[in-house]
Amino acid sequence: MPKTLIEPFRIKSVEPIRMTTRTERETLLEAAKLNVFKLRAEDVLIDWLTDSGTGAMSSAQWAAIMIGDESYAGARSFFRLEAVLQDITGMSHFIPTHQGRAAEKVLFTAVCKKGDLVPNNCHFDTTRANLEFNGVEAVDLVIPEGLQPSLIHPFKGNIDLARVEEILKKEGHRIPFGMITVTNNTGGGQPVSMASIRAYAQLLKQYGKPFIMDVCRFAENAMFIKLREDGYQNTGIKAICQEMFSYADGCTMSAKKDGMVNIGGFIMLRSDEWLDPVRNMLILTEGFPTYGGLAGRDLEALAVGMEEGMDESYLRYRLRTAEYLGEKLEAAGVGFVKPTGGHAVYIDAKTVLPDMPVEQYPACSLCNALYLEGGIRGVEIGSVMFGRRLEDGTETYHSMELVRLAFPRRMYTQSHFDYAAEVIAEVKINARSIRGVKLIKQPKFLRHFTCECAWA
Repeated sequence: MPKTLIEPFRIKSVEPIRMTTRTERETLLEAAKLNVFKLRAEDVLIDWLTDSGTGAMSSAQWAAIMIGDESYAGARSFFRLEAVLQDITGMSHFIPTHQGRAAEKVLFTAVCKKGDLVPNNCHFDTTRANLEFNGVEAVDLVIPEGLQPSLIHPFKGNIDLARVEEILKKEGHRIPFGMITVTNNTGGGQPVSMASIRAYAQLLKQYGKPFIMDVCRFAENAMFIKLREDGYQNTGIKAICQEMFSYADGCTMSAKKDGMVNIGGFIMLRSDEWLDPVRNMLILTEGFPTYGGLAGRDLEALAVGMEEGMDESYLRYRLRTAEYLGEKLEAAGVGFVKPTGGHAVYIDAKTVLPDMPVEQYPACSLCNALYLEGGIRGVEIGSVMFGRRLEDGTETYHSMELVRLAFPRRMYTQSHFDYAAEVIAEVKINARSIRGVKLIKQPKFLRHFTCECAWA
């Protein structure tokens, strides 16, 4: 068989990309206050800021849109998606939301109180912010290997069970539930093993705590389990997903990832213990329980996308794409989180800018350099995103300085990745010319989205 793994789809519609010059990009980045979030999308050549809602939908999804039922209450599109999700998750109660952070907001507001504590392998940005906004402490307990970018480990997203038990013993009265994120976005899109999920669920049950999964990339995680965990090589992706969900009492999802849609999210609950407060909060903030902030056409597209996201040919191609770029970066001497994750490659900025002090935000600075050199937009996963300015004006810093290049689904081809590899290699060669940044304006929560910077 040929060694080249081709895209398992044909392109049916195209969107033009506007080319820009280095001089133009310098002006545009200055106008954006050195924050790539503030750039206009039309000024970006390759947009790897996020894989959230940025992918291409299939012909089957576009066809499904045309049969969407836009009834305010009791739409058939709700019941179609409900049946799909009940089949995959084995959970009874489906609560739609317009995206993942809305699902988090609804659930956390309904079941958490100020002073609570929620353990997780790693909370991503909106999960942490939604908890902290409600006065809840978000605690990251990923295994030590998950904080070492260059270390090879098959499941670097696993949770540290010894630390979980320690915190359950000491702070159990503050814990409304335990969480786990699959795959672990903060730590490089790294998977969680079935053994870790199973053991964590058993530990939480032992202490009488519900288990909630953040399942944005559940299908990618299942594919990693199939490829790397003993006993699953001959198991279908859907069956692996169903086992993963079987250990949980509920889940939140931004369906803009493995749901293969441009908008959408949901909460699933196994029992009806939290159902009334969750639905009441949904009605207050999102909409009636059978649409939850989504149009009927969105519900239909998601019903199709949830199935398409579990297609093994697509998932094999998806994971191989990240591996391919990783191999190119390895050849160029650029460090990244190893092994590569499912939805992105995370460059270790410290390997490109080893002498830049953390106070100048190396990952943010590298993001700017990638845009200036080749029009590539990534996102900083470092001290701008996960650090904070304290009341006394001092800053806290993150343990890792990463630049995430997140790949929209079914959107870019191999030549785009080859181009990106050349740009990144050139940035590495000219690393001494990269300037650091300083924060000059920032909000209290999720500062990376809207902060303004200047050259340090």
